[in-house]
Amino acid sequence: MNIGFTIMGSLPTMNEIVAASKKHHMQYANMKKDFTALVMIHAKDLPKVNKANYEITWYCQNKRKDKDNIMAGQKFIFDGLVKAGVIENDGWKQIGNVTHKFEVDKSKPRIEVIIKEIE
Repeated sequence: MNIGFTIMGSLPTMNEIVAASKKHHMQYANMKKDFTALVMIHAKDLPKVNKANYEITWYCQNKRKDKDNIMAGQKFIFDGLVKAGVIENDGWKQIGNVTHKFEVDKSKPRIEVIIKEIE
């Protein structure tokens, strides 16, 4: 079974996460809470999945940010899936392979997540 969802806009990059954590520990805690909740809202109606591979396509507004910096946002994706009850945990038992694709869409930046359940 393949299921998917889309998060409009973007998630914080690694540089933004590090900067927030250096300013004050609560700034990162609030960032994590807010973006995990954002993902949860988009994933709340998905069925429960025991174990799956994930394909994440990052549609960026431009090519200014490095790909490894962009994909740090996957932390919020997996935490949001746990919070939404789609996966029990985000450990090795639930998360198979994770692949990333990167595209540019100047007018509609977004993240598309495809969940491919492993039986």
